[in-house]
Amino acid sequence: MFGVEKVEAIKKRRERWESEVLQESLETLPETHDTFTTISGLEVKRLYTPENIKDLDYERDLGFPGQYPFTRGIHPTMYRARIWTMRMFSGLGTAEDTNRRFKYLLEHGETGLSTAFHFPTLMGYCSDDPMARGEVGKCGVAIDTLKDMEILFDGIPMDRITTSMTINPPAAVLLAMYIVTAEKQGVSKKDIGGTIQNDMLKEFIAQKTFMLPPEPSLRIIVDTVEYCTKEVPKWNTISISGYHIREAGSTAVQELAFTLADGLTYVQACVDRGMDVDEFAPRLSFFFNAHIDFFEEIAKYRAARRIWARFMRERFKAKNSRSWMLRFHTQTAGCSLTAQQPYNNIIRTAYEALAAVMGGTQSLHTNSLDEVLALPTEEAATIALRTQQILAEETGVINTIDPLAGSYLVEALTEKMEQETMGYIDKIEAMGGMIAAIEKGYPQMEIADAAYRFQRDIEKTSRSLVGVNKYVTDHPPVEILKIDPEVERRQMARLQQVRQKRKGKKLKERLEQLHHAAEGKENLMPYIIECVREYATIQEICDVFRDVFGRYRDPGLF
Repeated sequence: MFGVEKVEAIKKRRERWESEVLQESLETLPETHDTFTTISGLEVKRLYTPENIKDLDYERDLGFPGQYPFTRGIHPTMYRARIWTMRMFSGLGTAEDTNRRFKYLLEHGETGLSTAFHFPTLMGYCSDDPMARGEVGKCGVAIDTLKDMEILFDGIPMDRITTSMTINPPAAVLLAMYIVTAEKQGVSKKDIGGTIQNDMLKEFIAQKTFMLPPEPSLRIIVDTVEYCTKEVPKWNTISISGYHIREAGSTAVQELAFTLADGLTYVQACVDRGMDVDEFAPRLSFFFNAHIDFFEEIAKYRAARRIWARFMRERFKAKNSRSWMLRFHTQTAGCSLTAQQPYNNIIRTAYEALAAVMGGTQSLHTNSLDEVLALPTEEAATIALRTQQILAEETGVINTIDPLAGSYLVEALTEKMEQETMGYIDKIEAMGGMIAAIEKGYPQMEIADAAYRFQRDIEKTSRSLVGVNKYVTDHPPVEILKIDPEVERRQMARLQQVRQKRKGKKLKERLEQLHHAAEGKENLMPYIIECVREYATIQEICDVFRDVFGRYRDPGLF
């Protein structure tokens, strides 16, 4: 972007500034650290000039919004035409409880639903299984059968609202429930829109909700992609997630590298199935963390778009420009929140949300101040939603696209992020791909090491955490949401009623058909949907998978 002579002249001016101006200043006012780094450990220089981006080619590396390589955003107008979708992570107690929270947030300006499920559902078990005791409705909504899904979306027009569902091992089952619930509302599966997380690879790496081993997990994921590509065209079939990788303690580079490596694995698996990349790739989406290091996060999102676009066009030979686009949802960093001085979390969340918007997110969830302690209260969720609304309506950040483009720092960080990310991806591919890397424990150990280093820095106070290791004061407790133990009894009673009303013979036939299909190579989605229609429980369906494919046990690497 700058001529050789101009860069050389700037270099000489900088060297003169360092010797004549900077040195005198440092003698009287030394800097507070010998080395400054991002929260992930990337060195941040004292000053950035055109020297740091002398190799940047505008057309090759930046381009224009809505055009390859999409560094500056995937849409030509970005937020000038349409604000990002505002989603608040919602799920608590029974389906009735969460339905009320959905409607409350929609009335207060939320523009998309995001569903959190309790642990039994996440793991493919019913609320009355002995393993579920004490967990019912605690970390999300309890969904055992189609009846629960019908109640969850009662009074919510499923053809006019998009829904994101954070579910992984039994994702296909929840998707089937959503499809059938929409049909019962009179809404065709062709008209429903939303996203199912459906990203098992990151579960083996980070979040650790397991059901099946990697290979059969991948098979079922590809089944959902194949089915939805033909039958549910507006549905985002996988939300390839870096969020939980970051929450487990990774650096920004690791989050980006492992997420993109997971994505490449899914694309290759679909291509190996015989699918045309341009048929399914436009409906893949991503999910990233917005951590507290402002410029690093913006650089991460910009690098993500550029790397993905190049892989899709050059490796997979995608011809549809929508296949090159990396569309992503962002959630502010839960791991950055502190139980100490919880009102500080409002400020953290606001800055993290700003980074996500400056980085060009398509959808955003802002954490509530109390999420480090419990599920959010209505008041806390409202403050988090208002944070996004003020950002969109009052600050002016939507007025121009990619406003930090051309910043010497941001462009240099974007390039550094890309280089470091590609180093990880190359190493993973040399191991034989992401599944082989997971089996070797490589990403798991990298994340564990990064988490250890960060915690060590906090304990040594070499990194500040306001209210925890600096400016520490007592804070009166905040009101938190508590799930009534009666929720478990009510949920178990409803499940028993559903079981009593089902057509047992027909249900048994449907489960046997699913078992037979799982033993073969057929797409499992039509069979899962038919089981759901007969009010099969989530555990009955998942037990078929566990019986055919076996259970996954974490190797417990140290």
